Amino acid sequence: MNKTILFSAVALSLLGTGAVRAQEPAENISRSRHGNLAAAQDLVRQAFDRLTVAQQDNEFDLGGHAGRAKELLRQASDEMRQAASAANRHER
Repeated sequence: MNKTILFSAVALSLLGTGAVRAQEPAENISRSRHGNLAAAQDLVRQAFDRLTVAQQDNEFDLGGHAGRAKELLRQASDEMRQAASAANRHER
């Protein structure tokens, strides 16, 4: 019984890690056209990676706050991409 519970917990944590990796912030802003936005997007990615390390170091026991912060970083990255797209439309 205990082995089954342990196995299930490990399997779920591995699946959860894969789901988080699939939702990393994008790095999709042209450095040549929007250097500042691309640099900001790089910083978002660095923060996301640091949160991942903090979660691992604390065995993911951060009260859900690190996960929420990561979601907000994904949203920030998307907003930056939209800002670059808006600038591209404005240039025409």
